[in-house]
Amino acid sequence: MEPNLDAAMLKSWARVIDDGPFSSLCWGERICFDNPETLTLLGALSAWTDRVRLVTTVIVPQLHDPVMLAKALATGDMLSGGRLTVGLGVGGRHEDYESVGADTATQTMRGMAERVAIMKRVWAGEKVTDSVLPVGPPPVQQSGPRLVVGTIGPKTIRSASAWADGLAGTTLDLDVDREAELFDVARTAWSEAGKPTPHLATSFWFAIGDGDAARQQVHRHLLRYMNWIPSEFVDAMAPTTGWSGTEDDLLEVLRRFEDIGADEVHLIPTSSDIDQLKRVAEAVEVYA
Repeated sequence: MEPNLDAAMLKSWARVIDDGPFSSLCWGERICFDNPETLTLLGALSAWTDRVRLVTTVIVPQLHDPVMLAKALATGDMLSGGRLTVGLGVGGRHEDYESVGADTATQTMRGMAERVAIMKRVWAGEKVTDSVLPVGPPPVQQSGPRLVVGTIGPKTIRSASAWADGLAGTTLDLDVDREAELFDVARTAWSEAGKPTPHLATSFWFAIGDGDAARQQVHRHLLRYMNWIPSEFVDAMAPTTGWSGTEDDLLEVLRRFEDIGADEVHLIPTSSDIDQLKRVAEAVEVYA
């Protein structure tokens, strides 16, 4: 979500992530913004990486035809050798719905679940129309890619337990106790649905560095990314949103999330400077 990206920069980041100690490479979807298109980028990342899981955090299925989305994601799963995890969410911006002609009335958990059901039918090889052949290609992963729900609230978690394999949450203020409560909600909901223990992931914006410069980096990014919110509100939340600090500070935060049972923490960059990524890689490698 940083400005002035090009293929060389994206490829460099992908290669460092794939070569490093990381478990996943994640990227998100926006329409009225200058970020790369999610599904096109999936194809490139499948070619640029060999090891890490590729995680969409998140795609909004209501912005897409569900059959075409299922076909594109199955293609991505095939190209990546079965390394795709699909994070799904309802999205928080009406402008994205309106720009593609999507109905904002579908901006609900029910609207998302209906599209997930269609995609799962496609991935199962079921014909969705009276066609000669079903929609393909078949995904590498049996029954389709792993699905995780992008969420920050318990109601969404409970609703998604019927179809999701886990969470791709986010925390604005790194409130570990609140994340622990959400993880417990997920564990209970999945158990009541008779499903295996959910994959538990959360995320936060980060800037690694000393002093005020790192916090100012987060602030600049938030002003750009949260452009649908009045800047004075972003200014007010910026001091406590995301994380900034040194390598040792980061490891302490990661240990706190590990203690509450997080399977993954997705770090959201606030700069395209690849040195930020390399510093995190070095810190995490020591920790691992």
